[in-house]
Amino acid sequence: MLGEKWRGTPEQILDLVAKAGYEGVEFSNIMIGSYVREPERFAEMVGKKGLTVAALAYARNGFTDEVEFMQDLAGAKDALTFCSVLKVPLCLGGPASQEAGDRKRKRIRAVRFYRTVAELGAQREVVVCLHPHSHHGSLMESAEEYDEVLSLTRESGLRFNPDAGHIVRGGQDLLDCVRRHGEWISHVHIKDVDEQGQWQTLGEGAIPWKAFFDTLVDVGYQGWIVAEEESSLARRSQRKAIRKNREYLETLGF
Repeated sequence: MLGEKWRGTPEQILDLVAKAGYEGVEFSNIMIGSYVREPERFAEMVGKKGLTVAALAYARNGFTDEVEFMQDLAGAKDALTFCSVLKVPLCLGGPASQEAGDRKRKRIRAVRFYRTVAELGAQREVVVCLHPHSHHGSLMESAEEYDEVLSLTRESGLRFNPDAGHIVRGGQDLLDCVRRHGEWISHVHIKDVDEQGQWQTLGEGAIPWKAFFDTLVDVGYQGWIVAEEESSLARRSQRKAIRKNREYLETLGF
């Protein structure tokens, strides 16, 4: 999760993930590089590692700038083509802005983008999900903000990609959020966070993981659960961090 600070290659990430014992992998448009326009080649490379492509994440600057709408959409169309070929979901980053201003108005601008991409996705039989976050100028963190954006995009077919860490870090009750929007969940991200809002490896933060997974079962979720890693350990050793997460998941039966 180093974004543009990452100096490695997609191949190196696949090696780390495969050796840690995971079944699949999800890349963002930043980390995947030119492979976003070479889906078959990427899938072949992933398959050789014994992995499956779980999804593709797409984010730019928060999707709230009207001037950048067409650029945002162009990138989304590339991502939709990738997802259409590999038959995987597209996960869109949450609304964000680094500039001061009317938060609600900015979210409404993002809603236009989300609805447009979801409708294009439906034409290509691609499931499009919204992944709210809790940093980078996020405009969607509270329960009320989740309810607002998800309700305004529902008719477009946009689905929900909850991230347990971001939900808790944004101040929400995690299990309540999952229950409220459970029928719209099509993809799940997990990472742990402590009470001070600092990212931790799985099991070392404040998230009640067993209760979370039980709640996913209760709402009927049956898709991928993708473990992300943004803790300080990952900045020192990606290999140790993702292996530590895998070992913790094994204690929970995964």
